[in-house]
Amino acid sequence: MALHSFMDTFGGKKSAESKMPVLFVGHGNPMNAIELNEYHRSWKKLGKDLPKPKAILCISAHWLTKGTWVTAMERPRTIHDFGGFPDELFAVKYPAPGSPEFAKETQKLIAKTKVQPDLEWGLDHGTWSVLLPMYPEAGIPVFQMSIDYSKPPQYHYELAKELSSLREKGVLIIGSGNIVHNLGMIDWSGKAYDWTIEFDSKIKDFIDGRDHQSIIHYEKLGKIAQLAVPTNDHYLPLLYSLALQEKNEYVSYFNEKYEMGSLSMRSLII
Repeated sequence: MALHSFMDTFGGKKSAESKMPVLFVGHGNPMNAIELNEYHRSWKKLGKDLPKPKAILCISAHWLTKGTWVTAMERPRTIHDFGGFPDELFAVKYPAPGSPEFAKETQKLIAKTKVQPDLEWGLDHGTWSVLLPMYPEAGIPVFQMSIDYSKPPQYHYELAKELSSLREKGVLIIGSGNIVHNLGMIDWSGKAYDWTIEFDSKIKDFIDGRDHQSIIHYEKLGKIAQLAVPTNDHYLPLLYSLALQEKNEYVSYFNEKYEMGSLSMRSLII
């Protein structure tokens, strides 16, 4: 289902009174935050079409920790966690308030591990580069939960399920990463590698078939998985999103594109 038909299916109800949808966003190049390209435009449209959240929880590929943490400050800082980009990008601030209240709620919900409050991190570009086009006024409270990088994919999928009730309380949950993310194989000509297309397509087929176990155990796809996911930091946020899919819920896609040969920008709404 295309993005443009999402609000038709949702019934046009632009409030957080019913269960919020879940997003996985392929965020790609940080410049997407400020360049008026197709990704920027689709995120902007998304912000207009979705029900307005009471808060946003983002699980970003760019906050990897030992243990699980949740940002709990009143005013999270904007983190410019990249190099080699124009000064214009480093000048961007996303001054959204935090949500200490929902951070505490998240800590209470998760039984799988002890979630600790964080007062230092803020909003990294996996979060603000997407939210800047979606909600440019930065008026919705935003908090992040870290990825315990010492744990296997199955662990993250099971942990994510414990976040489900946040959706009923008006929280928009976003996993931000990329299904295919191999910066070491970037091809500036832009043509996608065969393995980029094949891996992305297989994951889509698994999503369509609700075969989450095959997505969790992606390494069984062999060589194409090794190339598409040389490290799984950008892949794990997908599991946080898919874990929240209920039996009666469908998935629709947007930004079904490839960038620089070795990035998939495929994004989805549950």
